Amino acid sequence: MIKKKGGKPLNDKFKQLPTEKQLAIFNASMEVFAKNDYKKASTDDIAAKAGISKGLLFYYFHNKKTLYLETYDYVIRVGRSAVDDPHLFEITDFFELLTYATEKKLQIMTKMPYLYDFALRAFYSEKEEISAPLKQKIGSDITEIYQFYFKNIDCSKFNDGIDPMQILNMLTWMSDGYIHLQQFTGEAVTLESMMEAFSNWVQLLKRASYKEEFQ
Repeated sequence: MIKKKGGKPLNDKFKQLPTEKQLAIFNASMEVFAKNDYKKASTDDIAAKAGISKGLLFYYFHNKKTLYLETYDYVIRVGRSAVDDPHLFEITDFFELLTYATEKKLQIMTKMPYLYDFALRAFYSEKEEISAPLKQKIGSDITEIYQFYFKNIDCSKFNDGIDPMQILNMLTWMSDGYIHLQQFTGEAVTLESMMEAFSNWVQLLKRASYKEEFQ
């Protein structure tokens, strides 16, 4: 059963659905919201792809906004579950942890192709009905994720004045830009090509931000 972490509880009837049906609804929601602006995304399409009626969809989620925010929470849970293992907290090197976590998340992306597209559109949402509550959620999640997963990082390796959070943001923007470019040119984003590019960026930023003895 999918469980919600924090925030308003999911409809009890939704939580009683088989996991496969819950996943079908979230997958349909991710696909439609990933392909369209929030206003243009059709709940009729989401219901049809999920194999349920529109009335039942709103019975579970009350309205379109709730559905979107619950889908976002689901994406965050999937991302966390992808990297949650004991080895993660044994890693003390910032760039090693990032590489490990990125590879884990990319493995999930290959199985759920609309997950990243949904997350990317959500992250850059502007001037939409959903934008304000979404940005509040994203800001809180980014801070929480960084404090939780990077708590064992050895920051003494960084040059003075370097903020690891800024390096994390730079790698996020580079990854987003790379995927956008691949999609624009019609090139497939494979795990191998993405990790090769990510490794090159890591080496560049490591040389720029780490003390010489740790490069």
